[in-house]
Amino acid sequence: MNKSYSILLALIFPLAAFAETKNPNIVFILADDLGIGDVGCYGGKRCLIDTPNIDALAAGGLRFTDAHPNASVCGPTRRAIMTGRYPWRFGATVNNGPWGFCGPRPNTEKWTLGKLLKKAGYRTGYVGKWHLGTTMATKDGKSQGLTNVDFKKPLVYGPVQFGFDYSFILPGSLDMYPYAYARNNVWQGEVTTQKGWSAFNRVGPAEKDFQDHEVLETFYTEAESFIRKQNKDNPFFLFLALTAPHTPTSPGVKWRGKSKLGVYGDFVMEVDHSVERVVNALKARGLEQDTLVMFSSDHGPAPYAGNTLKATPAQIKKLEAQGHFPSGPHRGYKFSVYEGGLRVPLIARWPGVIAEGKICDALIGLNDFMATFAELAGIKLSDVQGPDSISFATLLKNPNSKGMRKSLILQSVTAFVVREGNWKLCVCPGSGAKINSPNANGNDPMPELAWSRALEVFKGKLKDTDLVAAPFVQLFNLANDPHEDSNLASQNSERVSRMIGLLKMQIENGRSTPGAKLKNDKNVQVFNLKDKRLPEILRERLE
Repeated sequence: MNKSYSILLALIFPLAAFAETKNPNIVFILADDLGIGDVGCYGGKRCLIDTPNIDALAAGGLRFTDAHPNASVCGPTRRAIMTGRYPWRFGATVNNGPWGFCGPRPNTEKWTLGKLLKKAGYRTGYVGKWHLGTTMATKDGKSQGLTNVDFKKPLVYGPVQFGFDYSFILPGSLDMYPYAYARNNVWQGEVTTQKGWSAFNRVGPAEKDFQDHEVLETFYTEAESFIRKQNKDNPFFLFLALTAPHTPTSPGVKWRGKSKLGVYGDFVMEVDHSVERVVNALKARGLEQDTLVMFSSDHGPAPYAGNTLKATPAQIKKLEAQGHFPSGPHRGYKFSVYEGGLRVPLIARWPGVIAEGKICDALIGLNDFMATFAELAGIKLSDVQGPDSISFATLLKNPNSKGMRKSLILQSVTAFVVREGNWKLCVCPGSGAKINSPNANGNDPMPELAWSRALEVFKGKLKDTDLVAAPFVQLFNLANDPHEDSNLASQNSERVSRMIGLLKMQIENGRSTPGAKLKNDKNVQVFNLKDKRLPEILRERLE
């Protein structure tokens, strides 16, 4: 059978294997900045944090070993999860303001996980970090910001517009003002003061009683409340987006001093406890057997995070010196092109359907939730929905079968990454972090050094096509080089060209699944020498 045709069949027709199973409840728990090595069942002896509940989830279900967010930074990954579309296809934000005042990207709400499952008869809930953009009512009619938001009026645009029947959110991250909750788009409490927290001390508008160390417990308490209101007669979907262990490192009072690693470990242990609270709530309501619980992280660990509460460049190295490796056996962290920033835990548990203690090595993108949940709910996606999402539902029952995904496009904050089987192409030299960014320190080599070294090798003036070949790209075979130490780009120019061609084709087609061509919301280029994110040293070498 033609490969494209078989993928199309898998996207369109529900699995016979699930035909006799009623639509499961779905709970998806997404941690924030949690490294694959921060979890015991992935990190093994190199993990010094106790995570008994996440480990139990894996022991009772399925653990994926080659799962990836779509970016090594928060916002883009969350757009891809919510829409089944690569995040770089979306245009610029509108009504944009600083930090948690970030505005929406047009079309993000057009077809979402919430709308998908609502169409299938699910009651939908979203609790936790939002970071998908909001539109706030302002006193002067201008874009939202530090001084002009009318907190007495509801959000104009938020989770309600994404198809969620119930929502309780923090607009951005825990280190991003405004520090206030919104329930069903309505601000909670009195946003009348100014606060900031330990990591970056970003001071801005806050609800008068808001405390950073109470946020995580507030979220899993809200999740419990949502679950208590559900029943066996109607399926539900709960997206629980945690704010931890993202800085500020703020474990609840009951969790301080729990970990032998320090306060970072305390915070991860509270993340683990959130899984316990959700599972126990399902058991208490008699819903455990009917519920698919999934757990993951939005990308790898932050290099500035650790046991010093102030965000400190490269302090993650101090955790490694203690014997704890947040990135597991991989290289790099948040912001980078390397696996430490782009490989995450992904665990699925569904009693009686998913066999216990299984492992799956298939390539998975978190953008695949759209097609997977559609298949489990018996929904047929249209040609324009989830254009980059491929179902992995077959793997839930058959983890040893071949997954449908053969390639995956990822990104750091500045560069594309292409996976094709075990081959990985990083379309940049070095870590792919932002130029002159102290927060990315620890991701070696940093861009300034990597570009300088590449230019020493390259002779002559530069043109665009030079930047998609050695020495300006990195090619790794993850099958025998999981730490990405041996750059094979110069010896495999044909493979590099083919993978660049794959990236260009998926950009041009507006999709990576079979179907009619679609348009991206903006002009997307693999590389552009006029890009301001490139180091100044390149300007001298332009053709």
